[in-house]
Amino acid sequence: MESKAKALGHPIHPMLIVFPLGLLATATIFDGIREATGDEKWAEVGHYMQGAGVVSGLAAAVPGIIDFLAIPNDTRAKRVGLLHGVGNVLATGMFAASWLLRRDDPGNPDATAVKLSVGGTALALVTGWLGGELVDRLGVGVHDGANLDAPNSLTGRHAAEGIRELAA
Repeated sequence: MESKAKALGHPIHPMLIVFPLGLLATATIFDGIREATGDEKWAEVGHYMQGAGVVSGLAAAVPGIIDFLAIPNDTRAKRVGLLHGVGNVLATGMFAASWLLRRDDPGNPDATAVKLSVGGTALALVTGWLGGELVDRLGVGVHDGANLDAPNSLTGRHAAEGIRELAA
């Protein structure tokens, strides 16, 4: 099933998700470094990364929703997509709550803020796997006719043309 939200021939959602995943996971790692070293600067930087991760997560959700709505009903892909999307909303909410709890003293997050961050990271690992299942196993967001010799997406040619060229 080809993506409905594309830029320069490629699905937008997978391009954007690297930002929230990287920012939010790293913020959680920085909490661990702060705990191990006692250096508050790690938690402060993590606080700002959480804010950027939440905003970029919301931005990545828009093309994800567009693609989700295009998945046919009563399919495994629709069920997995729903779990993926709802899980990501919950994970983003956990990070947003953690970020809010840290606002007054970003260098010294309380236990609840850290637990929300760790829980959000754990949930994001699960929803990331579900996203991989959608693409790699169920073909969501994959160009119709995709193959190992498909022409460059900027040529405007259909991906299946690479197959015809091999057969000739």
